[in-house]
Amino acid sequence: MINLLSFSAYYAPETAASLYLYENLYCDFVNNDINVCLYTPIPSRGIDNAVRLEYKRTHKHEVLFKGKMVIHRFNLIREKRNPILRALRYSLSCIKQFNKAIFSKDARSCNVMFIASTPPIQGAMAALVKKFRRIPIIYNLQDIFPDSLVGTGLAKKNGFLWKIGRIIENFTYSNADKIIVISQDFKRNIMKKGVPEEKIEVIYNWVDEQAIIPISREDNPLFDELGLDRQKFYIVYAGNLGNAQNIEIIVDTANEIKDITDINFIIFGTGGLERDYKEIVKTLKLNNISFFPLQPYEKVSQVYSIGNACIVSCKKGLGGSAMPSKTWSIMSAGVAVIANFDKGELKNIIENNNCGIFTQAGNKKAFKNAILELYHNQEKAVQLGKNGRKFIMNNLTREIGTSKYIKVVKEVVGIFEKESE
Repeated sequence: MINLLSFSAYYAPETAASLYLYENLYCDFVNNDINVCLYTPIPSRGIDNAVRLEYKRTHKHEVLFKGKMVIHRFNLIREKRNPILRALRYSLSCIKQFNKAIFSKDARSCNVMFIASTPPIQGAMAALVKKFRRIPIIYNLQDIFPDSLVGTGLAKKNGFLWKIGRIIENFTYSNADKIIVISQDFKRNIMKKGVPEEKIEVIYNWVDEQAIIPISREDNPLFDELGLDRQKFYIVYAGNLGNAQNIEIIVDTANEIKDITDINFIIFGTGGLERDYKEIVKTLKLNNISFFPLQPYEKVSQVYSIGNACIVSCKKGLGGSAMPSKTWSIMSAGVAVIANFDKGELKNIIENNNCGIFTQAGNKKAFKNAILELYHNQEKAVQLGKNGRKFIMNNLTREIGTSKYIKVVKEVVGIFEKESE
């Protein structure tokens, strides 16, 4: 019997990147004889106080899937935007999770750990648990730390914080029994840092292709909810509004083509620089950009189906430490991708499968030209979207993705049990 112990900084009903992956995984784990024990804080991100209070009162312990999954939620201060306070919250969370892993009856019945890479100290915490519990670790690397800190401007390469991050990173990698990465670029990155190839498994993030589907404009209720004109040409961005995402290139491009009143930019998101971007748009008096809150997962199809094209962007130098899973959601919704990203695997996928236009990260002229190209050839945009949907159905469905994780879990537990005999 496989009993899997997992920790998460966020979980439903919170809104956070890639949460759907874990919901899909846990569901498919239990359907394949892998029981799940999850420890996570009382929800905080993207919810109001009433929901948070309700979870404190009635959802601190949830039993799902006929007892095959148990969720234990513990009290923790609300998440703040300040990075120092957020780091403090992460630290407190990891301390509580470590305590649960060592002393909780449910946790002690588990014989494998499945650990997410957010926050980055969570992997190191699990490595410490392994020293006491002697159970294997599967580390799910969705974000490479401290590379991501350098990209967001929170640390400098070879600086003090970066060196501390590298120590944490090396400690985590050396103690993990298997590291799942989400791209070949990620694999190359950590191999350069000394991780042996046989410890790495590349599994692309997937899309629930039945949950994220193309929706015609006529059938998309979000147009009416947001008061959008169905006749206009829309470019959509959905996600974090921070330093790494290079939202500036969207705002600058909108300013340059503001005279083409048929082109509108729709931004769904929140983040540390949200107020700054809104203030810039207000100062420039741009009427072709609209900001809306992040929408719940069940509306993702509607969000991306607003767009004639959707944006995937990052600042130059982040391509080796980030792989935007939103790309797959855009493609699953049957919408053309406009990427402004570092050259690498994403470029190859987009161009080889003819599902969008790739431009080099930071190249504002090429980015603007890509938008104008699809505006002047909207039939091409439609065809690129259809190609993207086809790629998802052939390569990145939920069943394909979760089956690979299930195989890794069973192999790791099998190998560890043989070595322990």
